[in-house]
Parts: sequence; structure tokens; C-alpha cells
Amino acid sequence: MGIVYFNATVSGHKGSETLEFLVDSGAGYTVLPRKTWRKLGLVADGVERFRLADGTLIERKISECEITIQEKTRHTTVVLGEKDDAALLGVVTLEQFGLIINPFTRQILPMQMLMM
Repeated sequence: MGIVYFNATVSGHKGSETLEFLVDSGAGYTVLPRKTWRKLGLVADGVERFRLADGTLIERKISECEITIQEKTRHTTVVLGEKDDAALLGVVTLEQFGLIINPFTRQILPMQMLMM
């Protein structure tokens, strides 16, 4: 499909930060880099197992935070990334905002635009 990046603002009880996320249609949850979630004061409320594209099984802590996309704010589950984990915007978050990736134009659009 190609690489798609998208800006969004994440917030926790210690502040907020705008990040450039790699939109990953294969990722369920949004991933926050370690530096970001620590700055926001997020605290883990569980641990989940994930299988990477290469088949590797990993465990990561999860939490929740607010995320703002196109002036709308929602709560979403996030993976608390480790040292080298990148900012990824997952499909759960996209669906919470009613957004979808158009694979032809590499744009993020409202779902109804592609479903008509």
C-alpha cells in the first residue's frame, strides 16, 4: 500500500504532545514511543502479547490516553512502546474516529467516503 504518515496529539495527566505517526493498517493498537508516554505520565494497566509481521511474539504494557485527530478527541488503548518502538497509529484508533486509509491515494478519509 505504501507508507502513510499522519499527525495526531496524545494527552495524559502531565501534558500533551503532537506526533507524526506511521499509519499501520496491520497494527491493532496505537503505539507510543517510550519517551512520549513517560512525558505524558501514562501508567500501564495491563500487559498484552503481540505478533509482529515477521512472526516474532512480543509483550508490551498497555494503557489508555486521549488522542486528538482533526479537532476530535477520543480515549483509546495504546501500547507503551519500549526503547526503539516507533509511533504507530493503529486501526482501533482509526475506527474510533470513523477513519479509513484509502490504499490508492494513501489518504486518511472518513469511512463513509469509501463505503458509498
